[in-house]
Amino acid sequence: MSVDQYLDAPAETPFKLGLHHVQLALPPGGEDDCRKFYVGVLGLTEVEKPPVLAARGGLWVRADSLEIHLGVEADFRPQKKAHPGILVQDLDALAARVEEHGLVLEWDDNFPGMRRFYLPDNNGNRLEFLSPKP
Repeated sequence: MSVDQYLDAPAETPFKLGLHHVQLALPPGGEDDCRKFYVGVLGLTEVEKPPVLAARGGLWVRADSLEIHLGVEADFRPQKKAHPGILVQDLDALAARVEEHGLVLEWDDNFPGMRRFYLPDNNGNRLEFLSPKP
């Protein structure tokens, strides 16, 4: 099953819900390190924040149908359990790219029908990358 087929599985409400972005936290002054990870390693593109929101700091990134907003949190603590589950068309290629950057990912086989790995971002926030098994 491809990522597109997985997303096409019927599950509807009368509200036509959709996900605009995922919000993660970063420590004050951590924007440049986040750029290195999210843009440099994962290959996302930085999005210009509206001026009123840019004044708060943080970083917005996006690629394909994924958008992540990283907001400054004064008493930042990385999320070790809560995480976004990010669908990936070519999971092995992403894993190889991550490993080429010297990062360690953790494969997990406990989700029936899915291949996935976990990767902490540069601040220790947990990220899950997954793809339906063929």
